[in-house]
Amino acid sequence: QVQLVESGGGSVPAGGSLRISCEASGYMLSTGCMGWFRQAPGKEREGVAVIYAGSQSYADSVKGRFTISLENAKNTVYLQMNSLKPEDTAIYYCAAARSFLCVVHGPRSPIGYNYWGQGTQVTVSS
Repeated sequence: QVQLVESGGGSVPAGGSLRISCEASGYMLSTGCMGWFRQAPGKEREGVAVIYAGSQSYADSVKGRFTISLENAKNTVYLQMNSLKPEDTAIYYCAAARSFLCVVHGPRSPIGYNYWGQGTQVTVSS
């Protein structure tokens, strides 16, 4: 059974940094796409940063500020978030796909992902 458990969310002032983590069990990080999505109140879930087959894809709104990385020894994926803005406030979800077919839908589309974590809240105050 695949489980994704996020941690590290919290509240920071604008301009601050946070690193959120997602530990996977029952799933090998090299199996397929893995990524971070976020959902703000009243908005659709959007792909923030994903990693697949050695490539990475970032939403335009976070390029240059967010970095996704894997630590295979810990079966953990991270999202380092710098220069945070109030508009980054959302629940951040970790997601994983059973294969690399997720890229067919666009690697940052939620459609291609099979497993989801429970989410962690990130709040950025102005």
